[in-house]
Amino acid sequence: FSSHYFNLQCNMILQKLFKYSLKSIFGYFTMATLTRQDLNFGQVVADILCEFLEVAIHLILYVRDVYPSGIFQKRKKYNVPVQMSCHPDLNQYIQDTLHCVKPLIEKNEAEKVVVVIMDKEHRPVERFVFEISQPPLLSISSETLLSHVEQLLRAIILKISVCDAVLDNNPPGCTFTVLVHTREAATRNMEKVQVIKDFPWIVADEQEVHMEEAKLIPLKTMTSDILKMQLYVEEKTQKT
Repeated sequence: FSSHYFNLQCNMILQKLFKYSLKSIFGYFTMATLTRQDLNFGQVVADILCEFLEVAIHLILYVRDVYPSGIFQKRKKYNVPVQMSCHPDLNQYIQDTLHCVKPLIEKNEAEKVVVVIMDKEHRPVERFVFEISQPPLLSISSETLLSHVEQLLRAIILKISVCDAVLDNNPPGCTFTVLVHTREAATRNMEKVQVIKDFPWIVADEQEVHMEEAKLIPLKTMTSDILKMQLYVEEKTQKT
């Protein structure tokens, strides 16, 4: 078994990605045990996770001072205040990236989604790693799953919002990229899975994947009937 990292290049606009809410997704389900193929449940999980990742990426960029605070606006997600970018090019890159990651999540082929923050020399200084897994059997209840998943996702968002308390300051002039860590079977079809024209998968640079002299900082773990996720940060010990 081996796995591979890919990142994405973007130069195209597409429409708003997220159209479902947790309430609309689960409002019609009764208690049941399903396989991943039933009711296209992989798509449901992908919708939930991609919507969450959009919020999380915006918040990471704000909290870690990757971009000036003036391009962010306060909004409410998961019933807590968050900071979301109002810069159209940045927003489009994040949406396009997640639109391309979504088919991998639907097929349970994505193991990790990683937000890499890099210094002026494009050397990673921090890697926010979202390690995800989905159970083959899904026991769902419309009465309890909605509130439970929202609570778990809210807890991760709150942890990101205060993560600067356990991380060192980043040097000025940082940039970022998004990587996806896939299962081996997915890599054989990567060239075929070009969801958006001129937005191809490319193999990530070695220095984006591995960071020397890094310390691991666990932030939060969530477990639910439909999704398990662990968030941790790999931080370079000497950033300057």
